[in-house]
Amino acid sequence: MTLKIDDWGIENQISKHDLVQIFSKIIPENSLLFDPEDLKPYECDGLSAYRQLPLMVLLPETIEQIQQILRICHQYHVAVVTRGAGTSLSGGALPHEKGIILSLAKLNNIIEIDQDHFTARVQPGVRNLAISEAVSAYGLYYAPDPSSQIACSIGGNVAENAGGVHCLKYGLTVHNVLQLTIITMEGELIEIGSEALDSPGYDLLALMHGSEGMLGVIVEVLVKLLVKPKVIKVLMASFDQVTTAGEAVSKIISSGIIPAGLELMDKSAIKAAEDFVHAGYPVDAAAILLCEVDGSLAEVDAQIKQVQRVLQQGGATDIQIAVDEAQRKTFWAGRKAAFPAVGRLSPDYYCMDGTIPRFQLGKILHRIQELSDEYGLAVVNVFHAGDGNLHPLILYDANIPGQLDQTEKMGGEILSTCVELGGTITGEHGVGVEKLDQMCVQFSAAELQQFLDIKKAFDAKNLLNPGKGIPLLHRCAEFGALHVHHGHLPHPELERF
Repeated sequence: MTLKIDDWGIENQISKHDLVQIFSKIIPENSLLFDPEDLKPYECDGLSAYRQLPLMVLLPETIEQIQQILRICHQYHVAVVTRGAGTSLSGGALPHEKGIILSLAKLNNIIEIDQDHFTARVQPGVRNLAISEAVSAYGLYYAPDPSSQIACSIGGNVAENAGGVHCLKYGLTVHNVLQLTIITMEGELIEIGSEALDSPGYDLLALMHGSEGMLGVIVEVLVKLLVKPKVIKVLMASFDQVTTAGEAVSKIISSGIIPAGLELMDKSAIKAAEDFVHAGYPVDAAAILLCEVDGSLAEVDAQIKQVQRVLQQGGATDIQIAVDEAQRKTFWAGRKAAFPAVGRLSPDYYCMDGTIPRFQLGKILHRIQELSDEYGLAVVNVFHAGDGNLHPLILYDANIPGQLDQTEKMGGEILSTCVELGGTITGEHGVGVEKLDQMCVQFSAAELQQFLDIKKAFDAKNLLNPGKGIPLLHRCAEFGALHVHHGHLPHPELERF
């Protein structure tokens, strides 16, 4: 394993025994875990290749309890890693050995549904899908739908700025949240954003999205709700080449249509999903595109016909339109089950997450195949193709010495290629501990300095999720990728972190 977590100089000023005594006066006994066997379930998140036991786990039930916990940790210099459902795929919830896990699992209530203003106020532990289930009777739903939506929490969605198959048209989490209530490391309760569509001052609401638990603890979220579309249709197009399918994505968008969802799966992903879900996928195809459009009946019919023409002209070998709602859901069930389905193909897989401009899909697919051949590691490709967010799944066996190291190296090369093609190293999974080295590739010393300055403004002692998200400058220098642009040099104070 090549994992290297930056040392942020965390030195607790209190013993574990004394911390247990203090916290036991704040939360119930069954909400405070500190025996090794009780900590085991919290040793990792969805990136299970990396594991670390925390000092202890706390499961508060109220905002007031969280405030007290954070004040104590701030006073005694104890690191805090906030955890939602643990579905993160970048190690964002990996524990700190000298810190606590602050689990928000018990803050799982929907506080208020305002059907007149199309909003819902929820606690951070509420599952993504539970929001849509709760408002369905009003003809409403919550748009962002990560593949893990049955389990992932809305607080974690904000922390990672999660996406999903329908975010091409309806946006990421940041585009569907109006207001956040957060607690700072010092225990201060503050509101960011407003119930209106905009608010004065700096856009701290956007800053909190994707901040990976490094700036504050989210305790309430006000989400926007949408009216369910009157008509939804999905078509599945088959291709004899993956690159042809990738090129068809840009052609659909350039035709003036923004589908609700536009997903690409290669042959290996098709076969795995079909064996797992029996979605009716064409297992002999090199790739499929799932394209969904929604709106009024006239609008949807016109767009489906237009998409069909584009796909036929773009090299599709077969096009199927879901005949009813049941088949539409089945088509999507295969896509949403792609990750667990691929888990049946190999002892382990490493799920990458990068983003490139749509017109570069062909180039990145070609490069991934080159790297697969070079490293001798098979790759299964599943893309949010409409917005250029790719998820290559590298298959490996952790029981073979050195194979995880090779997998990580190959994954790093894929992400570096994304940057070279004008993209970025993540689309929705975040940086966590997984992509710290690639942050050094994408950003200059001056840019990293800005990130670290923001972190310091919110969390002067660097106690919130330390070692995640933003690499220290000496790490980038060691990695050989510290870019110094326009004569800017690293701020000397940053070398202390």
